[in-house]
Amino acid sequence: MSQKNSDGKRSARERLQEQREREQARVKRKRALIAGVAVAVVLGGGAGVAALVASSGGGKDNKQQTSGPLVAPQGAMGKDNLAIPVGKPEAKATLAVYEDFRCPACALFENGYRDTVHDLEAKGRLKSEYHLVTLIDKNIPGTGSLHAANAAACAQDAGKFTAYHDELYKNQPPETDDAFGKKDRLLELADKVGLNSPAFKRCVEGGTHNSWVQKSQNTFSTSGLQGTPTVLLNGKSIYGPTTPLTPQKFREMVAEAQKG
Repeated sequence: MSQKNSDGKRSARERLQEQREREQARVKRKRALIAGVAVAVVLGGGAGVAALVASSGGGKDNKQQTSGPLVAPQGAMGKDNLAIPVGKPEAKATLAVYEDFRCPACALFENGYRDTVHDLEAKGRLKSEYHLVTLIDKNIPGTGSLHAANAAACAQDAGKFTAYHDELYKNQPPETDDAFGKKDRLLELADKVGLNSPAFKRCVEGGTHNSWVQKSQNTFSTSGLQGTPTVLLNGKSIYGPTTPLTPQKFREMVAEAQKG
C-alpha cells in the first residue's frame, strides 16, 4: 500500500472519530442541560417545565413539523415498519444502517461503500435495511435531517429510494449548513433522478412521513445504539472509528455471513 493511500485511509478514520466525538460531546452537554433543568423544575415549578420543553426540541415549530398521522412509506418493514428495505429478500446477509442525511460520518460511509453495497445487493448476496434518524437537527439544530428523511420516504413511495438516497449523500451540505431544510433544494435534487411527479412533490411539501421519521428517531434514541452511522451486518457492528473496514473486507464478511 502506498504512503498516500495509507494516509488517505487514516484521514478518513480520523474524520469519522472526530465526528463521533463531536456528537458524543453534544449529547453529554444536552444531558447535562436537561439534568439542570430537571432540578429547576423541582425548585421553580412551571418555568422549569417550559425550559425543558425548549431545550429538548419540543417547541412549537418542532411540533408543527412532526404533527399529523404516522404514515409509513410503501414497503417499509420490521418492528413498527421503521426500516426501508433494499435488495432481494432471500439474501442471507442483512445490512442494517442507521443514518442521518446531515451527518458527515454517514456520508463517509455511503460514499465510500456505495458501489460495493449495490453490487452485492444486485447479485442477491446482501439485502439492506435503512433506518432514518434526525440527530443533527437536534444537535445543531435545524430541520434538514427531518425534511430529507421525509423526502427519502416519499422517494420510496415512488419506487426510487436508492437513487434519491444516494443523490442526497452525493450533495450533502456542510454539517452546519441546514440546506436540506429547504424543500426547494430537496425537489431540485429529486429532479436529477427523475422524481418530479405531483404526488412526490405533495409528499415532500406536505411532510407526509414526518411523524414516521420522528418515530424512527425516538426508537433509535432509546435503542442503546451509539451515534450515526451505526452499521450492522447480521446484527453485528462492523464500522466505526475503532472498527477499520475496507470494501474488500466487507465483501469477505458478507460472504461469511451468507454461510449462516
